[in-house]
Amino acid sequence: MKILLLGKNGQVGWELQRSLMPLGEVIALGSAEANFTDLDGLAETVRAVAPDVIVNAAAHTAVDRAESEPELARTINALAPAVLAEQAKLLNTLFIHYSTDYVFDGSGDTPWLESDATDPLSVYGASKREGEQLIQQSGCQHLIFRTSWVYGARGGNFAKTMLRLAQERDRMKVIDDQIGAPTGAELLSDVTAHALRAARLNPELSGLYHLVAAGETSWHGYARFVLDFAQRAGVALKVSPEAIEPVPTSAFPTQACRPHNSRLNTEKLQNTFDLHLPSWQAGVERMLAEILEK
Repeated sequence: MKILLLGKNGQVGWELQRSLMPLGEVIALGSAEANFTDLDGLAETVRAVAPDVIVNAAAHTAVDRAESEPELARTINALAPAVLAEQAKLLNTLFIHYSTDYVFDGSGDTPWLESDATDPLSVYGASKREGEQLIQQSGCQHLIFRTSWVYGARGGNFAKTMLRLAQERDRMKVIDDQIGAPTGAELLSDVTAHALRAARLNPELSGLYHLVAAGETSWHGYARFVLDFAQRAGVALKVSPEAIEPVPTSAFPTQACRPHNSRLNTEKLQNTFDLHLPSWQAGVERMLAEILEK
């Protein structure tokens, strides 16, 4: 099996290189080799590789910047995936793509189902929703995974920022009215590999799925968990976990609106692929152990 992986240098793309290798030959490309703003060139790249599976981990993820560059966000998050889906249809290839909780308006406190109506609050969310729709309309065999609050040990992430601030500042304020599940790139990539094998054997599994770690927390709860772990690991902090001040979203104005409710119901994914999703705490602890050892 030949797998074309796009977005190899991102947090998810980096982990996918590891998880997909046991399944077949992985041809991993970054933005230098596969330019998502050159749609004709992107199609040519896919045809030249002629893969059995296309995995797209590339995206325009700068949520606030997308507000001032909507056409670029739309090209990368919607039009380019549509080109990939079209090529997947022509090649009879499975197409795997990642989306986001930002397709919802963040209302209520119930975990979102795949079938719930979408109503994005931002340019980023709208571009990701359009990407989903164009892939579905293409008629290709596909797996779309909506996820949220993604982190990885490689590169920057929320936990690393909290650790740095707690060592530099005397006070910290963190938002407590946005609720979701921190989800590791490692978990996303491993589940992708399992689902890929199953969908190749059974094309009827094609569709849209929610994929996040189990449980829920706020950014404030996430920050407290991170600092508590670091404190127990002997890291010297100027701000203790208990001293982090909870504040509403309005305390930190941003260009793009963030959803308050980022909970995603994962029952469909777990039942369809017979998978167990670990708690968000388990993944974050593993990531923290890795970065604090360095």
